[in-house]
Amino acid sequence: MEREEKRVWLREKAMRLPLQPGVYLMRDASKTVIYVGKAKALKNRVSQYFGSDRGHDEKVRRMVSHVDDFEYIITDSEFEALILECSLIKQYNPKYNILLKDDKGYHYIRISKGPWPKITEAKSNQVVQDGSQYIGPFMSSWAVKESVDEARKIFRLPSCTRRFPQEIGKSRPCLNYYIKQCCAPCRGHIQEKEYQESVQEAVDFLRGGSTDSVRRLTEKMNEAAENLEFERAAKIRDRLAAIKKVTEKQKVVSYKIRQQDVIALAQGSDANQRTVACVEVFRFHDGRLYDRESFLLGEIGEPEAAREQFLEQYYSMRTPVPAHISIDAYPTNQPLLEQWLSQKAGRKVSIHVPQRGEQAQLVEMCRNNAAEHLAQSAGRVGKETSALDELARLLGLKQPPARIESYDISNLAGGENVAGMVVFHNGRPLKSDYRKFKIKGFEGQDDYASMQEVIHRRFSEYFSHQQQDIQTGFGQLPDLILLDGGKGHVSAVRPVLEAFGLEVPLFGMVKDDKHRTRAITGDGGEISIHSHRRAFTLVSTIQDEVHRFAIGYHRQQRKKKTLASELTSIPGVGKARAAALFQYFRTLRAIQDASVEELAQAPSMTKPVAKQVYAYFHEHGTEEQDKR
Repeated sequence: MEREEKRVWLREKAMRLPLQPGVYLMRDASKTVIYVGKAKALKNRVSQYFGSDRGHDEKVRRMVSHVDDFEYIITDSEFEALILECSLIKQYNPKYNILLKDDKGYHYIRISKGPWPKITEAKSNQVVQDGSQYIGPFMSSWAVKESVDEARKIFRLPSCTRRFPQEIGKSRPCLNYYIKQCCAPCRGHIQEKEYQESVQEAVDFLRGGSTDSVRRLTEKMNEAAENLEFERAAKIRDRLAAIKKVTEKQKVVSYKIRQQDVIALAQGSDANQRTVACVEVFRFHDGRLYDRESFLLGEIGEPEAAREQFLEQYYSMRTPVPAHISIDAYPTNQPLLEQWLSQKAGRKVSIHVPQRGEQAQLVEMCRNNAAEHLAQSAGRVGKETSALDELARLLGLKQPPARIESYDISNLAGGENVAGMVVFHNGRPLKSDYRKFKIKGFEGQDDYASMQEVIHRRFSEYFSHQQQDIQTGFGQLPDLILLDGGKGHVSAVRPVLEAFGLEVPLFGMVKDDKHRTRAITGDGGEISIHSHRRAFTLVSTIQDEVHRFAIGYHRQQRKKKTLASELTSIPGVGKARAAALFQYFRTLRAIQDASVEELAQAPSMTKPVAKQVYAYFHEHGTEEQDKR
């Protein structure tokens, strides 16, 4: 069966589905499940795949092209469909669902056996039945390392590889002893019983967190003081101070919610220019960051749907589910997700998008971390990925713009009317794609008409390149156009793009009275960008660069015109010959230094005219040239 016939057959089958909630499974020709989805109304949702693909993103188009058949399961409610969808995704691990690969391996905190136990880190393959205690598992090696380091510093436990009691008294203590981060059992400065108490307190700290440890240690300190054991009370007091110091250092911002997850998604492009994404998760317990994870998702399609799928799969894999989840944007089916998460947690769970304050700062920090991981995977700088992601969210773009084109007009009272086009690729200038335009359609000053002409010429070149199958330079469509100008420039250019049938996002960059970037404008008014630091820096850089490029070209043309007017004062040299001389010799100095024979070799030149030019500079213009 041909592909188009298959598509028609699949649509006819989808149109026979009931308008009931349920789950559908897409299979390829080998009967492998390649996608699992849920729907409130199966007929409406599934039939969308096999109709027009105009509204589909590239990932969905590819998935549909591989669908050979589908099956479905009817449920009593959309909530039941969500639960079943999560179960089937875990069962089949479909190719076109977001895949959260849980193959990082688990990490543990190990407390060795014996009278002088040590606290160390251990991977899952290092867990052996040797009598040691293990705390975990943890998903993040970072969380384990931070916890072990904290416990050692607070309770002054050794981090070296020396064995006790075999090596007690055989060597000098290390630096940690002198900076009061080790009790130096190697020198016998602590008794076995006291050392074991310190280890047990450290284990309690690792299991229960700082709040429980502070409560227990405070009780012990008060008890020691009441029993007149002042030296012991002083040691406990010092440990309490150490806990406070370490936990305060750990706090990123001062937040009030004690148990929560913070989740953010950043988008970017990979080496093949496909839109990919990374999700970062910060997990907080007792008001402290205790774990963090990053997930590279590959192509995701719509970000809102991707967030929904991520939350479903992440909390199918992770426990506990906190009562509060802060996220950078609402997922689709948020109420349904909250209902499912509340059922898993056994209490109410809320998904919240903070707009300001400490929670918004946490989400922004989480998003910046996601952008950094995404940039590292693509071999770029994190701040560029973060800036593009922030700009996309600010302008309401579906994905970060990999290719940004910016245009500016430059003239002086309508003279030497020119334009410059600069290109930023993945947040960096792509100077090989910069272009210069001379305004040819009219004389005088009209920035709107000039911008219309430039955009028309640029996209005429695009379609010409497409016919020749050229995909570089003008052969590429921009993901975003930024005009150096306000709403009037945008309104002037929009009809040009519509006439070509193009739907490229178009905005203007507005300056203040000091010629500095103030805002971005579209058809619906101005968008302030001052509070979005990374996006503001990127837009300001683009606006400064396109202005520099355009005005530089304008000055170059004015200089050429001035020099050309000097040449046309020579008998026998008109505008055409003056232009030909400049094109051949490039600079006025080169023309001055040329011999009669060299001048005669230039296009459209003759020997008599060459002698006139030579005589002008060497007989009549010596004094003027010396002044230059």
